[in-house]
Amino acid sequence: MILDVVKVATGPCRVDSGYSWFRLAISMMLGTIGGVGMWAVVVVLPAVQAEFGVDRADASLPYTLTMAGFALGNALVGRLVDRYGIMPPILGSALALGAGFILAAMSPQLWLFALAQGALIGIGTAATFGPLIADLSHWFRRRRGVAVAAAATGNYLAGAIWPPIMQPILAADGWRTTYMVIGIVILVAMVPLSLLLRRRFVEEVIPGTERGHSGGPLKPIDLSPRALQILLVVAGLGCCVAMSMPQVHIVAYCADLGYGVARGAEMLALMLGAGVISRLASGFLADCIGGVKTLLIGSVLQGLALALYIPFNGLASLYVVSLVFGLSQGGIVPCYALIVREYLPAREAGQRVGTVIMATVVGMAFGGWMSGWIYDLTGSYLAAFLNGIAWNLLNVTVMLYVLFRSHSAATRLRPA
Repeated sequence: MILDVVKVATGPCRVDSGYSWFRLAISMMLGTIGGVGMWAVVVVLPAVQAEFGVDRADASLPYTLTMAGFALGNALVGRLVDRYGIMPPILGSALALGAGFILAAMSPQLWLFALAQGALIGIGTAATFGPLIADLSHWFRRRRGVAVAAAATGNYLAGAIWPPIMQPILAADGWRTTYMVIGIVILVAMVPLSLLLRRRFVEEVIPGTERGHSGGPLKPIDLSPRALQILLVVAGLGCCVAMSMPQVHIVAYCADLGYGVARGAEMLALMLGAGVISRLASGFLADCIGGVKTLLIGSVLQGLALALYIPFNGLASLYVVSLVFGLSQGGIVPCYALIVREYLPAREAGQRVGTVIMATVVGMAFGGWMSGWIYDLTGSYLAAFLNGIAWNLLNVTVMLYVLFRSHSAATRLRPA
């Protein structure tokens, strides 16, 4: 069995090969293991707050710094991937995550715990999302949408798998032991897995094209690379400000309606589970119609799902709407990586995908805060939902413009 794995891992470097799918499997495992950095701090937050004797705002600082590190890490690590390949950054991510959890477990003060979360855990987790997806995109051509979407599910799978694993350890031995165990598991699992990605894809440039054989010629678009990058950043910010409204506030919303936090947590889990299905389905669709159209479909459906939260606030209705929301939004973020690969040079994929993913994370963080601020001002979530719909319209508008510029370029180049 071990010899078979080694044989596949050292096989020929061809797109859509058996090794490509082997690499996808390893990437999904790394994303699921490394993704714990996004969710662990949420699970231990009440215990950390109680031990350090701080208020909820101060106790939330580690999560804020984790998100900041995750956002920054996607852009910084993406550049390293373009230069050195994925293996060194992923190995560094494993070491940073392992050290981060162990150091956080030994932190005598909250600010040291928060620093470990942001500088080590946040940045370490980032390598297992955008940069990993960007690298994987080089290894597929016909099924790139499916592959990228599958790799992106690691983040959601981590949110579904890790909290139940953490709960019994947390209840029996406390948050410090829980963090120590996670750090050790990460080092034991991620270091050998990262070594299996040591093979670096080498593009074979085809004369007359702007891209190697990993993706064929670039699709035409009447936009400069810089302009397209800026538009994707704006679109990513808009879609994720909208996306954050239910994901960040559904538990509090259910509590306000009198249904309790447990029901809200169940709806959040339902969203994440449906998001996995949405990502895979969007990958199949993107392979057929392209990343821009697939993103537009997802964004329009996300806006409609957000609108459904306003009239339907019964308990059963909220479960259904949360399911619809998860099925709508899950495939949006991976589409940005596909659009980058369709229209921009492959050699810049790491930094460009990382920059757009950074914008989506900033959108999630900013949107979560903005919705809470609007709630404080108005005393309800109605205006917050309307605000999310407005940001979603910004995303749709930008992507319609990108689609128009793509169609105009294709029409201009089409033979008479």
